[in-house]
Amino acid sequence: MNLLKQLYQHSLSLLTDLYQLTMAYGYWKAGKATQEAVFTLFFRKSPFAGGYAIAAGLSTVVEYLEDLHFTESDLNYLATLTGADGKSLFEQAFLDYLGQLRFDCHLNAIPEGSLVFPNEPLLRVQGSLLTCQLLETALLNIINFQTLIATKATRVCQAAAGAPILEFGLRRAQGIDGALTASRAAYLGGCAGTSNVLAGKLYGIPVRGTHAHSWVMSFDSEAEAFQTYAEAMPNNCIFLVDTFDTLKGIKQAITTAHWLQAQGHQLLGIRLDSGDLVALSQQARQLLNAAGLSSARIVASNDLDEYLISQLQADGAAIDIWGVGTKLITSYDQPALGGVYKLTALRNFAGDWQYRLKLSDDPIKISTPGLLQVRRFTEATGSGPSLFRSDLLFDELRPPQDPITLIDAHGHTVTLPADPPGQDLLVPILRQGQLVTPLPTLQQIRQQVQTQLTLCPPAIKRLDHPEIYPVNVEINLYLLKQRLIDQAKSGVSNCGLIND
Repeated sequence: MNLLKQLYQHSLSLLTDLYQLTMAYGYWKAGKATQEAVFTLFFRKSPFAGGYAIAAGLSTVVEYLEDLHFTESDLNYLATLTGADGKSLFEQAFLDYLGQLRFDCHLNAIPEGSLVFPNEPLLRVQGSLLTCQLLETALLNIINFQTLIATKATRVCQAAAGAPILEFGLRRAQGIDGALTASRAAYLGGCAGTSNVLAGKLYGIPVRGTHAHSWVMSFDSEAEAFQTYAEAMPNNCIFLVDTFDTLKGIKQAITTAHWLQAQGHQLLGIRLDSGDLVALSQQARQLLNAAGLSSARIVASNDLDEYLISQLQADGAAIDIWGVGTKLITSYDQPALGGVYKLTALRNFAGDWQYRLKLSDDPIKISTPGLLQVRRFTEATGSGPSLFRSDLLFDELRPPQDPITLIDAHGHTVTLPADPPGQDLLVPILRQGQLVTPLPTLQQIRQQVQTQLTLCPPAIKRLDHPEIYPVNVEINLYLLKQRLIDQAKSGVSNCGLIND
């Protein structure tokens, strides 16, 4: 079932910026609405000063596109919008046109859960100029946030070195949808479960939780609080032990654990939420082991992120499970990915493709023209699987021929050996609005992330000062881009022309 439709129960066609609609109206008025266009979605810098990102959100994009339509209610609202002169912003004939609009474009995408790098197209949309333009805001909203949170989750999981990460961020998330979306992306990125029960229902994510300090504070003593909880839920006992005095709380948890054992149950663990997590976890481990409770897990929370977890691990913390909330669910240290959606090619009415390029004084903001594709090359490493070696950005209108010549990040020309092992990453997802490639389940995407991480060289995955993964440009695309830059700077039309 379409989860977006289940959640919102109405059209999301107005989930856009007004200027997308005013541009669409302008295209329609100018007779350009049906002109064929190609738009590309990509990001310019890897998040968190890291070496990679995890592509996420494609399933949500497909759900959005498959249900894209303007309802009567949407159109009635648009009819109330006025310009500076008080007259209607859109004429009725345009609104009637929108009422018939459905997504009938092509969508190519890098599969969800893949490792991706700056300036690589995550999505490529091809279809009528008006329709492609209308998609910009929603696609960026979906892909930017989920990719950001999925990437953050992989970094946190990496820091935990195999210990489970539980996503505990619902109460600190940016609204209801932010919480649900982030829970999905965090699980996709490697978290073992979430505290968000609605996310558990909608996405099939395991739900986990303990109890709050208020539970303990509602009783006359910690002993009564633990005992009452154990009686109510003997098969789910993880006690939060730092409401008053942590060491006394641990000892009280042990006492209650012995009662549980007598009833045929086991204490699952304790949770530490404050104080010196290294010293307290080590003391807790000693006390639990001495009491014959070596199977009881120690859960830690308290404003954790990948850097603090790494430090606690290095300092010898005896923590088995990490509960990470605010700094994961909100992407605390980088609140946005900064992905962009650019027009890269436009077919004129004679049937020829014209390249399109955005110029800027800031070189990083100069877009790359063409029907862009990414080829990932791999390199054998002894008896293990072949690791990612480099990526090649090229134009499908003029695909590379052996031997492939490229320009690397330093501006050097390199010629690759004949037929290097590699794979094109963007695959057909929708054709004329119809799904042509089955989408994987969330569990399959989650496994894809782990597989991709094992194939990525360790230096690229470092949390601090990672190496830059090589994303090179095929020589003909590089020369085309330079020619268009020169033309644009000299005032010549910024479109290269290629005949099919």
